[in-house]
Amino acid sequence: MEHKSGFVNIIGHPNVGKSTLMNALVGEKLSIITSKAQTTRHRIMGIVNGDDFQIVYSDTPGIVKPHYKLHESMMKFVDSAMEDADVFLLVTERDDVAFEDDLIAKLNSLNKPVVLVLNKIDLCTQEEAMVLIKNLEERLPSAVVIPVSALHRFNLDRVFDTLVEKLPASPPYYPKDELTDRSMRFFVSEIIREKILLYFQQEIPYSVEVVVDEYKEKENITAITSTIYVARESQKAIILGHHGKSIKGLGMAARKDIEEFISARVFLDLRVKVSKDWRDDPQQLKRFGYEL
Repeated sequence: MEHKSGFVNIIGHPNVGKSTLMNALVGEKLSIITSKAQTTRHRIMGIVNGDDFQIVYSDTPGIVKPHYKLHESMMKFVDSAMEDADVFLLVTERDDVAFEDDLIAKLNSLNKPVVLVLNKIDLCTQEEAMVLIKNLEERLPSAVVIPVSALHRFNLDRVFDTLVEKLPASPPYYPKDELTDRSMRFFVSEIIREKILLYFQQEIPYSVEVVVDEYKEKENITAITSTIYVARESQKAIILGHHGKSIKGLGMAARKDIEEFISARVFLDLRVKVSKDWRDDPQQLKRFGYEL
């Protein structure tokens, strides 16, 4: 039987449910999910294997106009994923169907299969859905348009089958037992950052970077030390909270999710440091794993 393998690049604007869709398709929580935009900062790959196929999903940051060097690096992840994709999974929703002309032109020029997912279809009336699908088919005539609800897993089987059908013939790119190209440390830092996105408001979540300094698997417990970097002293005070109350609650919530993710008891030590204006500092960004 012919084996198929390929990179499926999930693209779209922030806050259209790209990460929810990838997690649902992979069957694991690999990309952090919150109601806030710009939650994904890196390129995260999720690998799904069958006897005769391998799909390498690539969740990239939402497409934004850069305001910091951090944003420029995030868009580099998008560009690199665009170049090596075998299939594009373009995600949109009811209030986000006005794609930029240059994105549409690029997708048309690359001449690669496009599966266009209209997510959150459960929030649309049947009439709205039909109008939106017609509009999308007109803008990208070569795309297969599929209405879905990633949250309720509606029509995901159809998306999956369509993607497998579009994959090129190829041996697998990764060992068949691999789930992702990212390390456990990376996912621990993402879980902690997700909790910050959920617990704190306004500018705080976007001024934060999380680094796992130590990850030690012991006989009965995994000991993790992590540093939360912020841009200003005032932000450090907010994350710590009065008498350390905020960071304690944050640590408890993060520890619970980390234990579930790694299936082991966890001791989590959280620290907060100020790294002034790190979002525009090339040296700091490089240290945090961003490319410039």
